[in-house]
Amino acid sequence: MQSVLRGIPASPGIVVGPVHLLRWEVPEVSHRLIADEAIDAELVRLHVAFERARDRLRQLRARAEQHVGPEEAAIFDVQVSILDDGELTRSTEALIRQNLGAEKAFDLVLLEWRQRFARHSAPMLREKVGDLMDVHIRVLSLLLDLPDHDPVDVPPGANAILVTHDLTPSLTLQLDRNCISAIATEAGTATAHVAILARSLGLPAVVGLRNALSFLVPGQIAILDGNEGTLLIAPSDHELEDARLRVEQEAGRVDEMREIAHSDAITADGVRMVIRANVDIPDEAEMGATSGADGVGLMRTEFLVVGRATMPDEEEQYKAYKKVIQAFGARPVIIRTFDVGGDKLPVGGFPTEANPFLGWRAIRMCLDERELFKVQLRALLRAGVHGDLRIMLPLVVTVDEVRETRSLIDEAVVELAERRIPFRADVPLGVMVETPAAAIACDTLVRDVDFFSIGSNDLVQYTLAVDRGNANLAPRFTPFHPAVLRLIAQVQVTGAAHGIDVCVCGEMGSQPLAVFALMGLGIRQLSVAPRAVGEVKRVIRSVRMAAAQDAAQAALAAGTAREAETLLRRRLRTELDAAAQSGGLPALS
Repeated sequence: MQSVLRGIPASPGIVVGPVHLLRWEVPEVSHRLIADEAIDAELVRLHVAFERARDRLRQLRARAEQHVGPEEAAIFDVQVSILDDGELTRSTEALIRQNLGAEKAFDLVLLEWRQRFARHSAPMLREKVGDLMDVHIRVLSLLLDLPDHDPVDVPPGANAILVTHDLTPSLTLQLDRNCISAIATEAGTATAHVAILARSLGLPAVVGLRNALSFLVPGQIAILDGNEGTLLIAPSDHELEDARLRVEQEAGRVDEMREIAHSDAITADGVRMVIRANVDIPDEAEMGATSGADGVGLMRTEFLVVGRATMPDEEEQYKAYKKVIQAFGARPVIIRTFDVGGDKLPVGGFPTEANPFLGWRAIRMCLDERELFKVQLRALLRAGVHGDLRIMLPLVVTVDEVRETRSLIDEAVVELAERRIPFRADVPLGVMVETPAAAIACDTLVRDVDFFSIGSNDLVQYTLAVDRGNANLAPRFTPFHPAVLRLIAQVQVTGAAHGIDVCVCGEMGSQPLAVFALMGLGIRQLSVAPRAVGEVKRVIRSVRMAAAQDAAQAALAAGTAREAETLLRRRLRTELDAAAQSGGLPALS
């Protein structure tokens, strides 16, 4: 039976392929009693399942290390260590000896462990709950002889559409583009990290497809449209043919975008823009360096922390930063200090908070954990000798945070000098403007910072009081609200008045309509996913800056986000159509 599931467009592109269902959840386990003479056999079953799970985790670690590097793959070491814990084995064996089946014995022990760890006073143990759940699912699946649903098992060349409720860090590390061509999740929004990851990998994606798993059958053919946010189940022959034609057109468009990406970002009336790339992990550096970008506008450093069993030392961080800086040669590389907390949990040191997005995170955590922060600052100063490094601080709301950071940088300089290690002391320091407080009071920062970078995802979230990860609120999460546009304009005006560069590095910078609005608001620097460089330059080269400025002024005066977006869309369409008719770039579809 044909049906269309509608979600939220997360990453553009169209894919026709079989669905691969990933139900990564703890299975139901019946209460099974065993006879005394069956106890030994159940103990053997338990140990065999543990060993099979260890083997599987080692395979996944090796594969993840090959695809994303040893630091990220270390998350599987944590799960192996859980299986190696003697208390886990002894507790489960004790229940089996009380005539409980191995699967139920293990289920009860892991349930108790997860509850105990979730309530533990030690943050490092609380943060292992996700790893405990992965181990819980993996071992029970083996004991119950259930299919192994790891996405790594999708056959190479399957062109599969991965459908799951959400992607955990361990599952995300297993994604293989040779097997999976698109992602669909029941949870998430366009600014959720699964969406950002999909855009980074160039995988079409739709998120917020509520209850999608209940509608799908493994292996059935579907059409995922990441442009429209739909998943078409059991398409007709005509729809399949139409989709395949659109896939071919998309492929041609990719080639076109690649060519445009290496051209200058100059508007039709001669105004130059600067387009830099976002980099999530060092292994993306080469792709970013060859994407046509003018450097790195945002290198996230959370990959060094999230899911790790230990904190990264100075040498490991230095090598990671150096790799990216050297890949971009003389082009600027802006590296953001740890933005952990909220939806990005670190190894340890975080209390349980009712609202972590408003809690102890980002620059707040770094300034409280001074030694941890100085390790990162020393690594950054050392890496600075290899190119044009610039340091950026996340979630700054007061100039005191900048001044305190500068004091720590001074301490790091002294420590490196004493060790006689090469470093660069004059690294420019900038801040991310992500809250209404920072935007409104950005004039209080101008004497202490070298540049501003607007993080549009959080700025929208905090300005509109809309959780960016809540699928129920997705229609209310919009960068076109007049309040958001006015805050961006205020930061740009303040920056221009004091000779301070202003860049936008959130997802807003990758959306054609938002790019048009930002240009009109005076923004001249954007940082986008490497794969979006061509699309962004296409918009820039197709429009006149004068038209963008007129449209932005009208949007600023609009009463609602819908009015502003409609107005901007109409004026952008006029510009693109005019460019196409004049023999320039073809209009956007």
